[in-house]
Amino acid sequence: MNLYIYYAIFSIVLLFGLVATFMIGFSRKNREGDQTYFQHTGVKWIRLTALYVIAIAAGILALVAFIRNFVG
Repeated sequence: MNLYIYYAIFSIVLLFGLVATFMIGFSRKNREGDQTYFQHTGVKWIRLTALYVIAIAAGILALVAFIRNFVG
């Protein structure tokens, strides 16, 4: 596989994350404020932790694929 494909995939994921972050930050709900934000924080922490675990696992798998493809 060509090295530039990995760069393209990484760039697309990075840009998607950047755009999604700005869309969430500038959403109407965030601009107006959410009075219930600090309720049910346990569920929010579980969801956030799950997202981080998935992202870290995907990053490790991508790194392993990259190393196997170009080193081995």
